[in-house]
Amino acid sequence: MNQDNKDILVSISCITYNHAPYIRECLDGFMMQQTNFPFEVLIHDDASTDGTTEIIREYAEKYPDIIKPLYEEENQWVKGRRGSAVFNFPRAQGKYIALCEGDDYWIDPLKLQKQVDFLESHPDYVMCSSKYQILEENIAKITSSWYDEKCQDVSYSLDTLIHGGWYFHPLTVVFRSSELNLQEYIRYPYGMDAVLFFHLLKKGNGMMLPEEMAVYRIHEGGVWSGINYNAKLKNEFKARLGIYEVEQSYEAAFFLRHQFTKLISRKWIIEEWKLIFQSVCIISKYFGYIPTLYYILLRKMLFNRPLKE
Repeated sequence: MNQDNKDILVSISCITYNHAPYIRECLDGFMMQQTNFPFEVLIHDDASTDGTTEIIREYAEKYPDIIKPLYEEENQWVKGRRGSAVFNFPRAQGKYIALCEGDDYWIDPLKLQKQVDFLESHPDYVMCSSKYQILEENIAKITSSWYDEKCQDVSYSLDTLIHGGWYFHPLTVVFRSSELNLQEYIRYPYGMDAVLFFHLLKKGNGMMLPEEMAVYRIHEGGVWSGINYNAKLKNEFKARLGIYEVEQSYEAAFFLRHQFTKLISRKWIIEEWKLIFQSVCIISKYFGYIPTLYYILLRKMLFNRPLKE
């Protein structure tokens, strides 16, 4: 399939590392897409050592006008250079950007067409997601995601996000590239999903379509699924603190407080009390005196006795 780069409507951003058992399924999910527009696949291979690189080369040779790989000789993740914002977003040519990592995959051949059709007919929306399935590799079980089976189209906003609504798993998302301000986005100290969606939903609403269009794979080697829940909470907490450092807004403070509440409810072990102190000051500025927060902070500072699980 020959296509002119200037006609590309969607840029698919895929980052991968040592995904040899999964990458074919991921790439096949891209190539089965039935669209009335050209798209490109921007794939960043972070110096894989398990054969992932060779599989990508195979597909790139077969679909040279569509698959545009970037191969690393040295792993960039360990150097702190991470994610699509560094390696894929800057080279995206599409009006829209779709997301999917190399160990996940799409199952609906009309996924891109449905989402682009929605965004083209709703210029006030900045992103479109869908329901998805979850594949737990260790028990070979596939289930529907948490959304209610009766749930139809769901419109969401920044307010939905900061109150804990999560209708936009990355592997299902398509968003307008015009709403991604890279110079502004890279100011955030962490490049996690919550940061990207906060940045996008500042510009407008999103829509979740009711079909299950993709599969999220849970396996031990997964960057996110392979770490424990406490570590996830801690990473999310740091990401939200980073958002506030850039935004200095009520919404960012509320987003931080919501995550802090999760940490308190689980009696999280406080190891970085300076970050906790900073967060308490931010939360207090917007929401007043919160005894529980101060109790935890003082317990750590004065007695060095963190609450245990």
